[in-house]
Amino acid sequence: MTTSRPALDPELRELLTGMPLMSRLDPEVLAHLRQYPSTPVEPLLAHRQVDRREITVPAADDVPIRLSVFSPAHTDRTTPAPCVYWMHGGGMVMGDRFSQIDIPLEWLDELGAVVVSAEYRLAPEATGTTLVDDCYRGLLWVVEHAAELGVDPARIIVAGVSAGGGLAAGLTLMARDLGTPAIAAQVLICPMLDHRNTSTSSRQYSGVPGVWTGEMNAFAWQAVLGDLRDDEVPAYVSPALADDLSGLPATYVDTGSAEVFRDEDTDYATRIWAAGGHAELHVWAGGFHGFDALHPQARISATARRTRTDWLARLLSTTSAARAV
Repeated sequence: MTTSRPALDPELRELLTGMPLMSRLDPEVLAHLRQYPSTPVEPLLAHRQVDRREITVPAADDVPIRLSVFSPAHTDRTTPAPCVYWMHGGGMVMGDRFSQIDIPLEWLDELGAVVVSAEYRLAPEATGTTLVDDCYRGLLWVVEHAAELGVDPARIIVAGVSAGGGLAAGLTLMARDLGTPAIAAQVLICPMLDHRNTSTSSRQYSGVPGVWTGEMNAFAWQAVLGDLRDDEVPAYVSPALADDLSGLPATYVDTGSAEVFRDEDTDYATRIWAAGGHAELHVWAGGFHGFDALHPQARISATARRTRTDWLARLLSTTSAARAV
């Protein structure tokens, strides 16, 4: 029997027809995909007044982690800016610090935020907590160098898309449990949160070609987990496993109704509410995985992006007012 699935947004459905879709990933396909060049960042910076800085930070095992820092140029550096600490998507098996960077650069434009994008190591070469540990090391560097960067350490937002959204969630749990650093908010865009891959939406988007399918998800998680047994998987790696979602910063979660992560994402927001936390959830009807990153020109994508930016603007204005009191 064919599994029923929510209909795609008509405009997205038309745009999707021109995309090469897959149903599975394997080592050979992954090796092929990794041969594609990195996302060129220069065209995104050409029309912006941005200062760019490239640095490296030592990981726990002294492997250098690359960070790209983008700061609004010609701004009043006497007033500390908010900071968006960004983690890219790619299933934790591909992508780099410039992947989907257009999303946080919009927040640089509209909110005056300094954007720091982390290039964490990828699976299967890196496994377990290595990826989230890399992200944590980069975040600590940002906090330690906040004055140098012109960043307000009380207004650091952790954000990411897909795999990066899952890493943002794991990083926020880690920072909460370790007691540092303070994170003002987390923005989780169609986040990859649950290695178990057993939800209704996981089943709905298995066995059919797509942008990201249940089979692709299973391959990516196996690459990340390596030899870990199911009962050994830490919540920092698979945040849906966290027993306690209390004490988290303000959280924004969005996802599409027509994608594999829909149910784990909505469940995560629900559990934050159940713990008494602040979460805003948007499920975009007819949205496939990463729709607004892949097709930002679509009407639903523009609405999703605008809604996220408006939420961040409200949050940052509240934190600014609180500091002024």
